[in-house]
Amino acid sequence: MDIYARDAVTYIHVVQGDYAVSDRENTILTTILGSCVSTCISDPIARVGGMNHFLLPGNGSGDTQSIRYGLYAMELLINGLLKMGASKNRLAAKLFGGASMSDGFGRIGEANGKFAVDFLANEGIPCIAQSLGGTNARRIRFTPTTGYAQQLIVQQDELKTVPPARASSRSETDVTFF
Repeated sequence: MDIYARDAVTYIHVVQGDYAVSDRENTILTTILGSCVSTCISDPIARVGGMNHFLLPGNGSGDTQSIRYGLYAMELLINGLLKMGASKNRLAAKLFGGASMSDGFGRIGEANGKFAVDFLANEGIPCIAQSLGGTNARRIRFTPTTGYAQQLIVQQDELKTVPPARASSRSETDVTFF
């Protein structure tokens, strides 16, 4: 996890196999996804939210203590939110990622997306927005206290050098989830 501040805003970059939760105003959680999936969950009453970034679906057949796997990443995220005052019956989720980035990864992106959707359904947490699949990477910004999420589709040539998140002008490929 990388933390940096700019223009009175604290950015927390959630890297592969990590998660973050926050109840602080002016904090934005960011990540960049390919075949991985990020779940952004918030409680609008407690004004707390968080994001995870997992690489593989399920629990890793015995390796349940690895955040690389969806099951453990989801449990850590939800438990972190509950510890900060969230109530499970008020949680709402947004899902991103699960792209098919290259033939070498098989259908891992699709499996990650399916796992996340099924997990939320089984836990009774509504998924109020999702952007899963496709063939392009995504840059995600999530404001945990409001549940506001923004997605920017990243073209393949932009993946060579990825600058830190910054304010940018909106384009046709930007999608904002309120």
